[in-house]
Amino acid sequence: MAGNLLVGQSGGPTAVINASLAGVVQMALSSSQIAGVYGAVHGLLGVLNEDLVDLRQEGEQTLALLRTTPGAALGTSRLKLKAGHYKRLLDVFQAHDIRYFAYIGGNDSMDTAHQVGRLARDRGYELHVLGIPKTVDNDLAHTDHCPGYGSAARFVATTVRDTGLDSWAGALSTPVKIVEIMGRHAGWLAAAAALAREGIPDGAPHLIYLPEHPITVESFVSDVERAYKRYGYVVVALSEGVRDPSGAFVCTATATQDAFGHRQLGGASAILAQEVRNRLGLKARFEKPDTMQRSSAALASSVDRAEALLVGQAAVHAMLAGASDKMVTLEREPGPAYRCGTGLVELSAVAGVEKLMPAAFLAADGHDVTAAFLEYARPLIGEPLPAVAILRRQPVVRRLPACAAPK
Repeated sequence: MAGNLLVGQSGGPTAVINASLAGVVQMALSSSQIAGVYGAVHGLLGVLNEDLVDLRQEGEQTLALLRTTPGAALGTSRLKLKAGHYKRLLDVFQAHDIRYFAYIGGNDSMDTAHQVGRLARDRGYELHVLGIPKTVDNDLAHTDHCPGYGSAARFVATTVRDTGLDSWAGALSTPVKIVEIMGRHAGWLAAAAALAREGIPDGAPHLIYLPEHPITVESFVSDVERAYKRYGYVVVALSEGVRDPSGAFVCTATATQDAFGHRQLGGASAILAQEVRNRLGLKARFEKPDTMQRSSAALASSVDRAEALLVGQAAVHAMLAGASDKMVTLEREPGPAYRCGTGLVELSAVAGVEKLMPAAFLAADGHDVTAAFLEYARPLIGEPLPAVAILRRQPVVRRLPACAAPK
């Protein structure tokens, strides 16, 4: 079917979301079935405002640089479609003869793409809709992993590794550090901190807490106390969405919500750091990399970037073959070497479903992950983290009597 293609980006940007955009544009420009290649500025909000741009007018160098550019080049939004939006949406599609619609986003975006496809069918308007996965939370169902996760995981592993070395050096002044990592309901990203330990004996993080395994303040403080006695300092990787046994967030929740009803979380690390200070008398601080976790192009995974490009290309290929109301998936191939291809899944099977960490990835003690998770996550961050030096610190024989400890 001849017609124009429209691509949009939605939700939180990632370090590789523009690689998926580049894949869509590249494939669309090479197709004789697609005449115009348009971008929606700020997702469906741009469609409603008829704020579209002609991506055919972008130069080859610009399109090539998209693959390594962080953020969302078209701009995103978190618009939740309402009844009054539907007619306007299809009117814009018809006015510009949009017959192919690719939407790059996470869970809520896949639901939105599904609604758009159903709307077009109800009106009898032929429109091929494909969802392209994107989320650092890695919580989309029916895909081995999500573009964006590998790069954010590499950032988390690198940051926790480096701040762990910093904490070890300054353990005498600040012995406890809590790093708060994104993840409202699923702990995939905080779990990636475990990759920081590789090559560093007894390295950080010493404790990992995920939403899938409830904790109490008492058990947390007790864990920190034991780790401090063992290592002399403690670095904690803490998911922002960690919960207590009743299911309530340990963190405070603000009064604000996004368009999809998600409360904006924050404060878990601050609360728990204060509890450590109060109950153990240890100086504790907290760190919140926040949006830096998802936006760091400098620490992007080469594997993640290549797969983000791949799913964009696969989406256009599938639409041209007649597919619609599907999301592109990443399918890990069996075998010792990491290889990954693509597949398709119904959008209805993805919309509204969150993929949590499976029990096989959660350590029984409640504050770590298993070797199975490390095997899963290790190839997604690309090349191994740069090696660091661990001094032997061979002691020199003391020649003087011991002095009083400095105060």
